[in-house]
Amino acid sequence: MKNFALLIKTLDSTNKTTIKVQALTDYFLKASDADKVWTIAILSHRRPPRPVNTTLLRTWASELANIPLWLFEESYHIVGDLAETIALVIPAANQSSDKSLTVFLEEMIALKKKTDDDKKTYLYENWKVLNYYERFVFTKLITGGFRIGVSQKLMTRALAKATEIDEDILAYKLMGNWDPNTISFQQLVLEENESDYLSKPYPFYLAYAIEGEASGLGDIQNWSAEHKWDGIRSQVILRNDEIFVWSRGEELVTDKYPEFNEFINIIPNGTVIDGEILPFPEGNIGTFNDLQTRIGRKNISAALLKKVPVILKAYDILEWEGKDIRQLPFIERRGILQNMFKSVVSEQNQNNISLHLSETMYFNSWNELAEERDRSREMHSEGLMLKRKDSPYLVGRKKGDWWKWKVDPLTIDAVLTYAMRGHGRRSNLFTDYTFALWKENEEGEKELVTFAKAYSGLTDVEFRKLDAWIKKNTLERFGPVRSVTPHHVFEIAFEGIALSKRHKSGIATRFPRMLRWRKDKNIHEANTLEDLKGLIP
Repeated sequence: MKNFALLIKTLDSTNKTTIKVQALTDYFLKASDADKVWTIAILSHRRPPRPVNTTLLRTWASELANIPLWLFEESYHIVGDLAETIALVIPAANQSSDKSLTVFLEEMIALKKKTDDDKKTYLYENWKVLNYYERFVFTKLITGGFRIGVSQKLMTRALAKATEIDEDILAYKLMGNWDPNTISFQQLVLEENESDYLSKPYPFYLAYAIEGEASGLGDIQNWSAEHKWDGIRSQVILRNDEIFVWSRGEELVTDKYPEFNEFINIIPNGTVIDGEILPFPEGNIGTFNDLQTRIGRKNISAALLKKVPVILKAYDILEWEGKDIRQLPFIERRGILQNMFKSVVSEQNQNNISLHLSETMYFNSWNELAEERDRSREMHSEGLMLKRKDSPYLVGRKKGDWWKWKVDPLTIDAVLTYAMRGHGRRSNLFTDYTFALWKENEEGEKELVTFAKAYSGLTDVEFRKLDAWIKKNTLERFGPVRSVTPHHVFEIAFEGIALSKRHKSGIATRFPRMLRWRKDKNIHEANTLEDLKGLIP
């Protein structure tokens, strides 16, 4: 644990990629194989489940620190991170622990089934023998919310340096549904395991956003275009008469989309398709809000399947006839995909099959392309994807060959009504805001109705100015949240909009953020809920 805590401290104290990669490399060179596996798991979001709820953690930490719970809660709201608060308030350790990271994690897994008294005893025993940073890391792992500023790509790069295994090969090895409890470092990283190949997806290739004009990409004849669909990026794998559906977040979601089981009988084994899972109610592409009714459901009922069926909008093929074809030019892969699609989807069954082909478009000028982009919301897409015709399918986010050209966001002017402290470096500032729009009530009077939350889009200077104003204009406190005097207007941007029964306003917005602080407007010039509804396609 000592070495792992030192690693996290180093990673957490720098923004320089070279320092992070070197720290990880040094760690992988000296850590035990078991600790390496758990470190890879933690940094790729394969954390063990939380064994103790946060209410008990706060209560027990305040008791051990010998401070009242209200003072602990106030400290927590100031610090902004539970594990850091606990690490700060508990008295410094006068002992030490030599237990490894693996031992700690095995104990935490076993802890989940124990009584509250056993859990409290375990926490006290370890909090008392760990130094500040070890205690912080230990508590982070207990909460199950371990996040650190290191991408899986950086971790893979460091592992490649430590093992001298190609980075792309490692990225592929670390994909899939492996369990740090049962797999060894030898099995995970060093040796080939053909049995793992059956369900394993390929690392996803991601696009960069175009900044400026698309014409800066050069000759349009070198590019193909397609709509950027707003769903769940996925890979659908057909091997050995089985189907596996993976999300971009490396989650195996096969059971969430039973519609795709029909592919087993019609798509040949040895096929991997890259595409987008989209809601398809009443034979039309729906909104992401439609899709959310299925995300996270443990059981997909027959009624929900009927109400919100899904399709796979296929736009690339990564494996064909059991061969990895990612190095083929995009235009050749598309040809294989189109031929496969024609062979399995006939005119007779095209309306009854969940496999759809994302249309590839070619243009003679950038102006023609821009006109198609302007049709995006009409097509229920977020904009366009541009792919160089000769591009291979790479790993991760690489500049040059794939670009996303999204439509301009929708915007509305709204009133700030609530504020909450931020996280990390903003934990001492009120930076997470709730916004409202005007609505006429039954008495004919105007009232503000909450419709969205946002925490990005302002400069540090603006956040500090607004924080000072919030502290002086608080109306009520609700734990970490404060209601404030309606006074400030902000232009809120968002990517999509849909009706929603889950929201007080009756409307859900997608990716809301602050575009600008409208100091030129008073609250009575803010938009109404009816204005917002008018933006629904």
